[in-house]
Amino acid sequence: MILLPLTLIFSSWYTLVHAGSQTKGQNCSVSNNRLQIGTYQFYSDCDAQTYCSSQGICELKGCRKEQYPFGYSPTATLPPKCPSGQFCPDEADACQPWLPVDSACQLNRDDQCEPPANWQQLADTSSYGRNFNGSVCLNNVCMWANVTVGLSCQVENTAYIAYAGASEFIDVVSRGNCQMGLYCDSQSLVCMQTKQLGASCDADKECSTLNCLSSGVCGLSADTPKQFGIWVYLMVGIGIFGGMFATLVTLFLIHRRQRDEEREKRIQYWHEQNAFRQNIMQLKEIARTSILSLPGHGNNSKRSTVCSRAGSEEPILQHSVHKASGLRRQFLSDDDNRSYDEITLQDEQR
Repeated sequence: MILLPLTLIFSSWYTLVHAGSQTKGQNCSVSNNRLQIGTYQFYSDCDAQTYCSSQGICELKGCRKEQYPFGYSPTATLPPKCPSGQFCPDEADACQPWLPVDSACQLNRDDQCEPPANWQQLADTSSYGRNFNGSVCLNNVCMWANVTVGLSCQVENTAYIAYAGASEFIDVVSRGNCQMGLYCDSQSLVCMQTKQLGASCDADKECSTLNCLSSGVCGLSADTPKQFGIWVYLMVGIGIFGGMFATLVTLFLIHRRQRDEEREKRIQYWHEQNAFRQNIMQLKEIARTSILSLPGHGNNSKRSTVCSRAGSEEPILQHSVHKASGLRRQFLSDDDNRSYDEITLQDEQR
């Protein structure tokens, strides 16, 4: 079975958390270097930025395998990556030249092995990385992935501890040195043609898609994009436009109700102001009528006010009167808003 991405993520986390605590210049023991059980990640007494030298002292790493290694801050100076023809071992002490075939290599370190001359035809260009430029490290020995169908091959089965939520299970990774499009059968140790979609299988490596379903048949590749029917896109489009239309209608209804409420308020206010104006007009008319009906203000009343004769320059006082109060009352006409001034005089002294 192919190693799940979850296992890789957990392995990286495990390395970061359980790395050694000794820093540069502190003592360490090379005998403590090991691969962790279940994850097979390299461990030493030194922290993520140092390695344990043969003198038993933690020294700064001299190379790195990853583009962005763990244990370094964003501003830290990273050790260099190895150039072509060299590799960085798990200890990361210094770059070393590629190893020839049948040389000892570290677990899953296909990049440590020297590639064959025809590596372009043997290399795995997919994202699964079943070999490195046509070379593989199986059972800690460098070899080439060039065995053809029907010939004997070698298999390496590695059991990893994987986690899914709170549960723990074993994920077995089986690798061989067969050419691309073939797999090494674990029972017969012979390279066989990979199986097509829908064929029965026992392991991921048997399928051309590297995905053996739990039902025992080869399924689609794990990175195959999901295809949906046209009706799904239609339903999504209808849902989107329907939601937009419903939103617009809802907003329109809400705003219309608000406008109606504001209109009712304005109409009520207009009625109140109009009634108030009518009341004021009635009060003015009543006051005007009352003033005109007072004694001395009618058409047949005697004049008891100061008047002047035609051609005379001085007024003639007919009666002795009190001084006027000087109050002036102004009334507005109901029809054309013209002003009427009425002067109220004191009653004549008899």
